[in-house]
Parts: sequence; C-alpha cells; structure tokens
Amino acid sequence: MGIFSFFSRERDDDEDEDEFLEEEEVQYAPSREASSGQVYKGMQIEVTLKDSREPLLTGQVTEHNAAVIILARLPGELSFKTAPLGADVSLVGYDKRLVPIHFSGTIEESTRTSFKVKNLKREIHAEVRDNFRLPYSAPAALYRQEDTLFSTPEECQLVDISTGGCCVQTDYVHMEDEILRIRVKLDDYTPLTFLGQIVRCMERGDGKFRYGILFAQLTERETDSLNKTLYNLQMGIKETHRRTSGGSWYNSGYHRDD
Repeated sequence: MGIFSFFSRERDDDEDEDEFLEEEEVQYAPSREASSGQVYKGMQIEVTLKDSREPLLTGQVTEHNAAVIILARLPGELSFKTAPLGADVSLVGYDKRLVPIHFSGTIEESTRTSFKVKNLKREIHAEVRDNFRLPYSAPAALYRQEDTLFSTPEECQLVDISTGGCCVQTDYVHMEDEILRIRVKLDDYTPLTFLGQIVRCMERGDGKFRYGILFAQLTERETDSLNKTLYNLQMGIKETHRRTSGGSWYNSGYHRDD
C-alpha cells in the first residue's frame, strides 16, 4: 500500500517556462574516470564513538594521509562536539562515485573547530546500505499525518538523508511506528516533502531525540530524482528546477562550487 506523498515542491511561476524546456540536460552521474575508494579534500565524513555508537560529528576533510585524517566544520556549521583524546571512533564517507568508505581510528585532537584522528585503518563492511546516505545538516519540519496543509510544523534538524529515509533531531518525543510527514530544505532547492514512518528512536544526552524515518516507497523516477539531488550536494553542484504543467521537473542550469 503506497503511503508516499512525493516531493511537494512549491510551484514556481509559469513565465519563461519554454526556455527551461530547451535547456541541455545536466549529467549527474559520476564520470567513469572518477577514482573509487579515495579520500579527497572537502569530502564529508561522519564520526561515531565506537563504545556508544553515538554519532559525534560530521566534518569535511582538510588534510589526510594513510594514517591520519583532519576534519574541519562544514560551511554554516557552529562548533564541533568535543570528545576524549584516545577514544576509538568509526568514520564513514562517500567517494566521488558515491561508494561508502569506512575507517576506524583514535582521536588525537578534538576541539570546537578541528578534529584529528590517528591510527587510521580501512575497514571492509560486508553489509553495505542499498541507499547512498548523505550526512547533511539542514532545517526540517515534522507534521502529523493528517496535516495535509502543513499548517502546524514541528521544527527539527536533518542529520542525514537517503532515498530510503532520513534521520532528524528534535526536542519532541515521538513513538516508534508513528506515521508523519517530513519537509526538508536542502541548500537552495525548493523544499521536499515525504510521508514516512519512525523506525528507530534514540534519546541523546543533551535532552534531544533522534529519529530514523523510513520513507514510503518511491517510484523509480522519484528515486532517480532524489539520488541526483544528493549527488549534486555531495559534489558541490548547485541546481535549480522548474515544474512544467505536466508535472515534470527540468533543470534551469547549475554550477559547481570551487
């Protein structure tokens, strides 16, 4: 039974629409020459404490070699959460072909603006997620399932997102299996809205709660569209979209951040 309500985007004006239909299609797929399994400067890395399996922070690579990796804050982010030196951590990121890369290591430096891990070791995980999961902090809102007009938002923060679901952090208590609507604002894109079900609940030490939300099943076209958006965000490509009278979404141009 499909409980999914796909990306409810705010309609743009219809003026100049024909111009956008003539735009050349943007190529989203990574090139065949892109290196697989390679860490690169600017790559987003999610860090988790091994003992508690609690997400610690998400940062971007500024320096790295075979044994050490240094992370800085993502653009727009405030301070890092600090952790004890010598603690063991797990790290995961995605290369330029969106292949997950896993590491383990030991915290050598942990400040509010910099995070350094030593004794870096590559890990092979037999079970890999079917969906590319992008760690991404962005404003979001939860709504009751019956609130189809999105009139009563519960403000929250996106932690990560994939075509299968997302993780959000909020001050409010929800129950596992609860069905609700989620609206997410990703960078300069118009808001995306999903129907989903809470499948995981976790209370954090700071009085906040994190919820893993499973999206209602997407169609193949919807999955492809969201995958393209996540790839663009991962690679620093910004893009705008316009909607035709028939409901299709077209590119209105893009650029890569340098």
